[in-house]
Amino acid sequence: MAYAIIRTGGKQFRVEAGARLRVPALDQETGETVEFEVLAVSGGDDGTRAGAQAVAGARVAGTVVEHGRGDKVIVFKKKRRKQYKRKQGHRQGYTTVKIDSIG
Repeated sequence: MAYAIIRTGGKQFRVEAGARLRVPALDQETGETVEFEVLAVSGGDDGTRAGAQAVAGARVAGTVVEHGRGDKVIVFKKKRRKQYKRKQGHRQGYTTVKIDSIG
């Protein structure tokens, strides 16, 4: 089965055609098509190709399915014996993308 390694949001993901993937929030609207930067691609029979020149013609296209926010993470800071405490919550935004094709 063919797969590719893509980069988005400062992270790398291994994707296959038809897979759903949660990536850091993108600016595209729901239903729009998005292309990703390809780092490596494997076609099965012809082996794995990596590097800028080897994957120059490769492209990974996907469709934005939804936007959302992850689970809350509590950020708690404390300095003992100084009466200092801070509690803050954070929810990271994400985008769910359905990978349409690897070419």
